[in-house]
Amino acid sequence: IFLTGLLVGNFDIDSVKAQESYPTEHKGVSVSKLGVISKESMAKQTGLEGYVLQLRIATIEPGGQIARHKHDTRPGLVYTSEGSLIEGRPDGEHEFSENGDKAMLEDYETDHWIYNRTDKPVKFFICDLDNR
Repeated sequence: IFLTGLLVGNFDIDSVKAQESYPTEHKGVSVSKLGVISKESMAKQTGLEGYVLQLRIATIEPGGQIARHKHDTRPGLVYTSEGSLIEGRPDGEHEFSENGDKAMLEDYETDHWIYNRTDKPVKFFICDLDNR
């Protein structure tokens, strides 16, 4: 990046843009729970106290978005079933399309946001642990 005529480091411009332009609020998003394994069952089956395991389905309307958030205490897996979504992270963007061969991973390092930049709704399944 040039700053007052000087080259300052070797920066990835896409990474800088991604960090500067993330959404701060949800828009055009709906989420429904499909099933929940209770805190009591999770504790008995896994020894994990205070968490539920849930499966949800989410829809983001065209032009919609999910605000930047982290998963430091809430691991999850996301699978796109209809349409195509864009996941933004500080290091850039990644596309997840319907019936793709991989799920979006939400581990303790995940810091991300999601867009639907298409003209059709995008639907995806979310399987995650929740402690709220």
